[in-house]
Amino acid sequence: MNTYTIIAGVNGTGKSSFRGVLEGQNVSLGHIIDANAIARENNYNDVRAGRNALAQINYCLDNHISFTQETTLSGHRTERTVRQARKQGYFITMYYIGLSSQEECIARIQNRVRKGGHHIPDEDVCRRFENRFRSLKNIIPLCDKVVFYDNENGFVKVAEINNNRFSFSDGYRPDWIKEVKKFLMT
Repeated sequence: MNTYTIIAGVNGTGKSSFRGVLEGQNVSLGHIIDANAIARENNYNDVRAGRNALAQINYCLDNHISFTQETTLSGHRTERTVRQARKQGYFITMYYIGLSSQEECIARIQNRVRKGGHHIPDEDVCRRFENRFRSLKNIIPLCDKVVFYDNENGFVKVAEINNNRFSFSDGYRPDWIKEVKKFLMT
C-alpha cells in the first residue's frame, strides 16, 4: 500500500528535525518533499520552490509513489492533496509537532537564521500559530492515523488519534495538546 506521510506544525516547531528522527528509526517515508530544502539546494526563491514541491507531489500521486511532505497546514493545498491521496488508496499518517507559544517558534526561527537557515516573517508565524488548530481540524478526519509530539525539550509523544479516537499518551500533557482535544470536540 502506498503511504502519504505528513509532518506538520507551525514554522519553527522542528518538522525537519523530526523527519530526521523518523529516518533514524527506519520509518519508510518514500520520496521526501521539503520546499525549504528544494529552495536551499537549488537556490530557488520560495515561490519557485513551492511550485517544484507541488510538481513533485503531483508526480508521486500520478505514479502511485509513497511520499512525505513537510507542511505548516496553512492554505488549502495540503487538504486537496490528502483528499486526492485518499481517493487513490494511500494510507495517510500525520505527525503533528507542537510548541506552547508563538514566541518560542519565533525564537527558534531566529536561532536557525543565526546558523544560516531560512527566515520566516514573524507575522506569518503568528498567523499560522493563531490558525493552527483550525487547520488541524480540517485535515485530521482525512488521515488514517495522527500522532502528536511536543518539542519543548525534545520530541515527546503526547497523544494520537487511531480509528477516530483521541487518546493522550501516559505522562506529560502540555497545554497545547489539551487545547487541541478541546478544539476538536467543538
